Amino acid sequence: MKWQFLIVLLITSQATAAVSVVDDAGRTVTLAQPALRIVSLAPHVTELLFAAGAGNAVVGAVRYSDFPPEAKQVPMVGDYNALDLETLLSLKPDLIVAWQSGNPASAIERLLKFNIPVFLSEPRRLEDIATNLERLGQLAGTKTSADAASTEFRRQLQRLRANYAAKPLVTVFYQIWDRPLITLNGAHMISAVLELCGGKNLFSDLPVLAPEVSMESVLKADPAAIIASGSASSEDHGLGQWARWTSLQAVRNKQLYFVEPDTIQRSTPRILSGAAEICRVLESARRFRQ
Repeated sequence: MKWQFLIVLLITSQATAAVSVVDDAGRTVTLAQPALRIVSLAPHVTELLFAAGAGNAVVGAVRYSDFPPEAKQVPMVGDYNALDLETLLSLKPDLIVAWQSGNPASAIERLLKFNIPVFLSEPRRLEDIATNLERLGQLAGTKTSADAASTEFRRQLQRLRANYAAKPLVTVFYQIWDRPLITLNGAHMISAVLELCGGKNLFSDLPVLAPEVSMESVLKADPAAIIASGSASSEDHGLGQWARWTSLQAVRNKQLYFVEPDTIQRSTPRILSGAAEICRVLESARRFRQ
C-alpha cells in the first residue's frame, strides 16, 4: 500500500508542479500549476490550444474562433482588436494567450496589471507552429497531446519539403484583397509556404507586412500564378479583375487560383492543408514555365 501511496503522491505533485516557458516575445511565463481556465485572444490561438489538447480548459475566446467546431461554443470576449475586458475578467482566467501583433498593446498592458499570466503568441515561421503547440501544452498540462501534435506537424512539413525542394521556381502574386490590391511580404508565413512549394513571392522585398500594391506593379512583375485568399463570399474571389490582362502569364495560362483563407492565413496545423493545395497549384503552373 505504501508504494501505491507514493505513486499517487508523485502523480499529484507532477500535476500541480510549476511550469515555465518562454513566449514568442522572449518573455518568461510561469504558472504555479498548469492552467485550468484559459482565455484565447485570437482565432489562431484558440485553434492551437485545441490542437494541443487544451480545448477543455478554454473558457473564453474572441470572434471568429470557429475551429474546431467545439470552439464555437466557447463564450466570446469581443474581437481580437476590440476586447471586452469586463467579460474577460469575469471568466477568472489563470492564463491568457494573446496575439502579439494583433491585440491592442494597451489591452495587453492592462491585463498584465491584473497579475494574470499572459503568453504572447506570434508564429512567423512554420516551425513556430510546432513550438507554440509544445509550449501551450506545457502551460495547460497537456504535454503528451501537444507533443504528439507537434511531431505530426513536423512530419507533414518535412514530407512537403522533400516533395518540392528540387522543383523549378514559379513566380507568384499572392492576393489577400482585391480593392485595393493587398499582398504580403517575405516576413509573412505565407511566403514561407510559397518557398516550401517552390514558389517565389514577387513582393517579398517590400518593407510592410501586408502592403498595398498597384496594378501596374503586378503587370510589370508578370507572375506565373496568381493566388487569392480573400473573402470566400465574393463570387470570383477577387480574381475576375485579371481576365482583361491577357498579357500576364497567369491569365494567358489560366493559372488563377483561390485558397480558403482559414487554411492558409491562420498560423495553425491546418496551414499544411493550405500549403498542400498551393503546392498542387504551383505544380500546375510549372507546366507552363518559360
